[in-house]
Amino acid sequence: MSERRDARIMGIVNVTPDSFSDGGRYFDAARAIEHGLELFAEGADIVDVGGESTRPGAVPVPETEELRRVLPVVAALAPYGVVSIDTVKPAVARAAVEAGATIVNDVSGRLGPVAAEVGAVWIAMHAQGDPQTMQVNPTYTDVVGEVSAWLRERRDEARALGVKEVWFDPGIGFGKTVAHNLALIAHLRQIASLGAPVVVGLSRKSMLAELSRAEPALPPLEREEQSLAAAIWAIEHGADVVRVHRVRPIREYLRLAAAMEEAAREWA
Repeated sequence: MSERRDARIMGIVNVTPDSFSDGGRYFDAARAIEHGLELFAEGADIVDVGGESTRPGAVPVPETEELRRVLPVVAALAPYGVVSIDTVKPAVARAAVEAGATIVNDVSGRLGPVAAEVGAVWIAMHAQGDPQTMQVNPTYTDVVGEVSAWLRERRDEARALGVKEVWFDPGIGFGKTVAHNLALIAHLRQIASLGAPVVVGLSRKSMLAELSRAEPALPPLEREEQSLAAAIWAIEHGADVVRVHRVRPIREYLRLAAAMEEAAREWA
């Protein structure tokens, strides 16, 4: 079976007023729940709920506020499909799993012990620095080698802790320049060879605007064609999960690709 037919789609629900891509659009719990249900209906395999923006320069959210934002949404969506919680806080991860989430999407890479404790899948994402500082001057000698080594350490940590399952996210845009991001994207199969599913999030990111060279630069909500192209490229080159704002175009791509592959086998 080809990589593209195995790929899973993670739809994004930002229950925040300040996310870079859709800040405030789904800040109300009812609208966030409605949006999550729409993503499942469009074919999302996973809906990722986050209550704290991790965009460059974002200010941390108090734990109580993050819990208030995400728990009603997680609880409402969990009966309809797989829900992940996008957080760096142990208490939020624990409470979200209790509410029905089965995946801890961890941009800090430090919640392995919590994932083991609650029996959740752990997505360990690489980031250099924190949201307030990560894009100031990201520096690597060998970005692919250094990120791969960090992910290998998370794999070994997960095994030692007894984590149910660990997935890797190279952290596109988290403490990386465009050149760093491109190097990682070009070596997705090398990252996949470390022995864990690879999650890639490129949707609406600023590097897509830079690479498109449009004048004036495309704002986040106008980067849909670039997001689709980037997700397809990632799937074709080793991504097991793509994290996206719009699910339907990726689902249609997967359906069409599977149909064309089947036809090619029949006519071979």
